[in-house]
Amino acid sequence: MTPEELADKLDKFARSQGFQLNRDKETVLDLTHGLLTNEERYGYRSCPCRLAKNDKEVDKDIICPCDYREPDIKEFGQCYCGLYVSPEWNAEGETFTRIPERRPQEKR
Repeated sequence: MTPEELADKLDKFARSQGFQLNRDKETVLDLTHGLLTNEERYGYRSCPCRLAKNDKEVDKDIICPCDYREPDIKEFGQCYCGLYVSPEWNAEGETFTRIPERRPQEKR
């Protein structure tokens, strides 16, 4: 699968959940490339913006879409890495914001 193909697949999924992918296509393609790299490396698509432990059980909270996506989007309009955003975030032309890490310290 190419980053572009994954982006198309994730876009359909995001829209079915009431979210969107970031309007910046370059960012989306960088992130989908990272997801595919992590899938090759670990066997699962862990968040490309976090360090995975190469243990699916430990990392299940950061398998994209991660467990923190929804609260991040509710509070900041975007997820931690900026792949998923709210429709309002895209429409208003917001820019990437550094999101505080919600993942518990013991899992980092």
